[in-house]
Amino acid sequence: SKGTNNLLEALRICDNDSKLVFAGSSEEYGLVFSSQEQYENAKKQYGNIFPDIEDGIINELPISETNPLRPMSPYAVSKVYGEYLCRNYYHSYGMDTVVSRAFNHEGAGRGKMFVTSVITNQVMQLKMGLTDRIVIGNVNAFRDWTHVNDIVNGYMALATKGKSGESYNQGSMRTNSILSYILLSLERSGKTVNSIATCNGDKKIESPTESNDDEFYGVSFKKTKVDSLMLNDELQYNIEDKGIIVDTDDGKVKIEFNPARFRPAEVPILFSNTEKIQKLGVKNQHVLTDIIDDQLEYFSDTNNQ
Repeated sequence: SKGTNNLLEALRICDNDSKLVFAGSSEEYGLVFSSQEQYENAKKQYGNIFPDIEDGIINELPISETNPLRPMSPYAVSKVYGEYLCRNYYHSYGMDTVVSRAFNHEGAGRGKMFVTSVITNQVMQLKMGLTDRIVIGNVNAFRDWTHVNDIVNGYMALATKGKSGESYNQGSMRTNSILSYILLSLERSGKTVNSIATCNGDKKIESPTESNDDEFYGVSFKKTKVDSLMLNDELQYNIEDKGIIVDTDDGKVKIEFNPARFRPAEVPILFSNTEKIQKLGVKNQHVLTDIIDDQLEYFSDTNNQ
């Protein structure tokens, strides 16, 4: 944030006609509510919610630019701070600043500490016989994943057409679970997923990757059977389950839950409303499996693993 402040001040002193597009983040939204139960649980865990829910409206999904900001990590707080700096320099000095609140953007070469790379790297190692399982944290979290090339095109649109002083979401208007990302990655690597169950045989789901376009939160989008069950609060996994056994046409694959990989303050769901940036002519060209395919190909080179 100090670097952002220095850059803004340098541009102000130079008094040129530069336009600054600030790379904010969907993490700025942080704690987003989709049900009364989730809201009540959050109040028990965190105490007072700020900003609190107004007029009893619990569902805050999909996330639009007018959603409250409740950052849940130092990174997210720094992005909120940077965004407010940009807004202040626009209102105080008339500087041309635009903010992108990009949701998760993924692709080949994504850092190996990020969950999509953690998954696809292990899936490729599994295919090569370098490991016998996939180790992961919370598989219940939902994310709005977009191909990095689509996000780059969005940045170009903001640089040329974005309105000064405004913030714009960038995302896919789709949300999928981490578990779905694992299962789809297994399928894209050549394994047909028949069913899943916990290590002790509970919570068995047949054809878990079966696709549907059912409506959730007023939006129809592509998701798996597993996603629908989770979004309907009919399926949930916890550390006590220890893991999931995936039955495939090529044998069984174990997904092992590692408690050390669970975040202390996990954002449960991210789901973007991108109608605002779409009005600038931005239209995504890639689907979720395009991201997975690119990452699997990248990790097929052992030098990248």
